Amino acid sequence: MAGMLSLSSGESFKGEWHGGMSGVQGEIVFFTGMTGYEEVLTDPSYKGQIVVFSYPLIGQYGIQAAHVQSDKIQAAGIVVAALYDGPVEKGAMTLAEFAEDNEVPILSGIDTRSVIQTVREFGTMQAFIGPGHSSPAFWKPMKTNFFSTEATEKAITAIGEGDIHIGLVDFQYKSSILDELLKRNCKVSIIPHTASTENLDALQLDGLLFSNGPGDPAALAPLFPTYRDWAERYPTFGICLGHQVLASAFGAKTTKLAYGHRGANHPVINLKTKKVTMSSQNHSYVVEGASIEKTPLSILYKNVNDGSIEGLLHPSLPITTVQFHPEAAPGPAEHLELFNQFLTVIQQKKKVKIHA
Repeated sequence: MAGMLSLSSGESFKGEWHGGMSGVQGEIVFFTGMTGYEEVLTDPSYKGQIVVFSYPLIGQYGIQAAHVQSDKIQAAGIVVAALYDGPVEKGAMTLAEFAEDNEVPILSGIDTRSVIQTVREFGTMQAFIGPGHSSPAFWKPMKTNFFSTEATEKAITAIGEGDIHIGLVDFQYKSSILDELLKRNCKVSIIPHTASTENLDALQLDGLLFSNGPGDPAALAPLFPTYRDWAERYPTFGICLGHQVLASAFGAKTTKLAYGHRGANHPVINLKTKKVTMSSQNHSYVVEGASIEKTPLSILYKNVNDGSIEGLLHPSLPITTVQFHPEAAPGPAEHLELFNQFLTVIQQKKKVKIHA
């Protein structure tokens, strides 16, 4: 069936539609990695977005349950140049089957290079994909924040039986983050982002990890004083949205990039060691550099390409944050050591062994 991608900037692209009869609207973003579509599509940070894959052929190794990052496809829609429809490994689903099961449409046969060039020129925008050659008559802004700041009764879930007890503050975390903690002899309690300090303290935690997640960190502003209080009392590590939230809690500001960083080959430099490493990234928002001067935090990592802040460090408290994903999934594993560094502080205090 014929389908169309329409951008709010006015451009349209014809392709082949795979899915139901209804189209979807969302913020259009692009991912530059050659592999990793399983992880990308199930990463909660992509919630509600239409994802364009820059690699020409997508789906060639199917979908393996071991690689997915949540219980469903989080993206609103999928755009590819070519959708692989051949055989996949035993036990795997095809991408088309996986998308159909999740009721997420795919638009193939698209000139993805031109789409990405347009997004790079005009910035991230609203887009619509649907069957036929119709496009929206008008563009209604879509909600980009998926969080409530009102306390909920959501239960705190404990996973693992390790000697180190970590609270994973849940902004819709990737399963690979949890997996890295469990590999390192941790017991992990999943903490709702609206949990009370009383309930948090009752867990007798050894440290906190603020997770990734979708949307604008500024929407969580009413909770920033609480998050700062938590971070000042526990060894703390923040990843992606967690990095932005912690920076904001200490007085920094965030802003939205023109088209974000999404890929598995973004170079970052550690300002302490001067070492450049490759990182996996998925974010629209960044911490404003000038705003750091009004906080007690210092810059630990910067993006080599555009100089944006990629990590922060507290000078006197055990608080570290990174904008990129040290757990990768997909991407390079050069930053897995950051989990060890976070847990080493706790290890020394508790005198227990970390299993890498």
